[in-house]
Amino acid sequence: MKTNNWYIITGAPHAGKTTLIEALENLGHTVMFEAAREYIDEEMKMGKTIREIREDELEFQKKILAMKIEKENKASREELIFWDRGIPDSMAYYEMLGVAEDPFLQKAMENAVYKKVFLLQPLAYKKDYARTESEEQQRMIHELLKKAYLAHGCELVEVGGDVFEKRLESILKNL
Repeated sequence: MKTNNWYIITGAPHAGKTTLIEALENLGHTVMFEAAREYIDEEMKMGKTIREIREDELEFQKKILAMKIEKENKASREELIFWDRGIPDSMAYYEMLGVAEDPFLQKAMENAVYKKVFLLQPLAYKKDYARTESEEQQRMIHELLKKAYLAHGCELVEVGGDVFEKRLESILKNL
């Protein structure tokens, strides 16, 4: 059985994932930033709009999944790494799009192994340049993420509240 020393920080859009990942990096931890935001930023540098990038949402999700797989394949399984989202996040987004079966995703899920998953409760909804989801979709994604990680057999720790320091402390105490 595959093992690693990876911790996932996940949650719906505007749950505070990036802020926590950045804080963990500032504390000296190795982190991997969200593939979707990296992809969006790169595409926007080439002149594309968010609308153009996400015009075909399923194709967008497939590209993000491929990026996640590539990043995980290159990462050390022994090193403690905090990841901004994991492969099961793709399962949640595929389900939201009504895609029940996808061989590429199923194969990726076979190799998705994590020490623990921290599911952040959503914060008050705010849009930004990369978010296209509504507040209702934010709540739906939260539930789909929880379902995907639990169905995959991951140990899940729910992190609530809106005080950043308490959220960070909760993660560090639960390693």
